[in-house]
Amino acid sequence: MCAGYFIDATTITECLHTFCKSCIVKHLQSSKNCPQCGVKVHETQPLLHLRPDRTLQDVVYKLVPHLFESEEKRKEEFYNSRGFETQKKGQVLAGVIEKKSGPKLSCILSIPNAHQFKFDEKICLCLERYSMHPQHFFSHSFTLPKLEKKFLRCSARVCVADLKQHLYERLHFPSHFNLLLMCGAEELQDDMSLKQVYLMNWSPRGTPMFIFYTVSSAVS
Repeated sequence: MCAGYFIDATTITECLHTFCKSCIVKHLQSSKNCPQCGVKVHETQPLLHLRPDRTLQDVVYKLVPHLFESEEKRKEEFYNSRGFETQKKGQVLAGVIEKKSGPKLSCILSIPNAHQFKFDEKICLCLERYSMHPQHFFSHSFTLPKLEKKFLRCSARVCVADLKQHLYERLHFPSHFNLLLMCGAEELQDDMSLKQVYLMNWSPRGTPMFIFYTVSSAVS
């Protein structure tokens, strides 16, 4: 309807036609019919018959270079312009905490009101120990520990920083080591969301995303 790429692709369950979420919501405020085929969506509550099409949205993000990054930037600018600087990339109520064993990181995996993320799109991932490490990354007395429970299913808004916090708590890394996460051969930045990592760094569809953890050179 906006003659652009799908953003938050949303499908009408009555006829299965798909539009940008903002486009179809605005349309249904003045009309109760599908703008493409004219079928009546619902007489009084048409918004209840809309469903997100995340598969189609992932395809669009994959096909259009930098579209995902530009949309994330627009969201960030929108929240900043209205004074909600924390409302981005999963850090709505997370705040920042300081761990003795690591740097300051946001942590939405363990906050008391984490139920606010239960209706989010979910990402399945596997946290694996990275074995092909450069020898100078480690002291001879330190052995990279292995997670007993390495599979996670969490909100797509979770950040790489949150995964680091999770690993610091579970594996008790020495404070003089920096934790490093990788997907394939790409080092992941703390402010990247799992959705961004999934779209930009992971190819196999329908399988858990593998993220490898290791430690970089010791902090001076």
